[in-house]
Amino acid sequence: MVLNSTREGKEPQEAQNARHFVPFVVAQAQFGILTGMIEEIRSILTKIGEDPTRDGLAHTPQRVDRAFRFLTSGYRMNADDLLNKALFDVAYDEMVIVRDIELFSLCEHHLLPFFGKCHVGYIPNGRVIGLSKIPRLVDMYARRLQVQERLTTQIADTINEKIHPRGVAVVIEAQHLCMIMRGVEKQNSVAVTSAMLGAFKDNQNTRSEFLDLARHPK
Repeated sequence: MVLNSTREGKEPQEAQNARHFVPFVVAQAQFGILTGMIEEIRSILTKIGEDPTRDGLAHTPQRVDRAFRFLTSGYRMNADDLLNKALFDVAYDEMVIVRDIELFSLCEHHLLPFFGKCHVGYIPNGRVIGLSKIPRLVDMYARRLQVQERLTTQIADTINEKIHPRGVAVVIEAQHLCMIMRGVEKQNSVAVTSAMLGAFKDNQNTRSEFLDLARHPK
């Protein structure tokens, strides 16, 4: 089974914090304590030589505040809630692939975006994940400060932990603005990372079949 991905009551913050550990600063943002973030953004605008009171920038601090809260919203989610009621007992033991999942994240080194596509495959061992939950799982981990290598393994490890399949494979192909618009300034560079577990790691034919279906669909 191969699919192309397409995109599709709020829990009290106190309950979320009781269940999940998040870094201290993120926990503060989660509770709305970082009210000074708007002032910090205004200060940054001043320090780079801009006038934060001019017409085009007057509401920029508030917009950036909202944007960063959305782009890091993955800290306020966890896999148990995300996959709740979407794990099913199914007698299917062939490869399942969701490919071309659009991915956007922030590099933790420069807070600049990286973006691309994620391909996820697994071989069930009696249980499957609701197909729409796989792109949501990718989004949950991508909406955090990340490095591509860790993002790749987090997705694979979570699927492996939740349904114990015969194997899991994840490949991410992404462009990093920290390499494109600064630093080495290589506009056409693409970073590729992979995580192979179980049958995908142990069997070359299984791994090759996944890579062929993910990158060169028939």
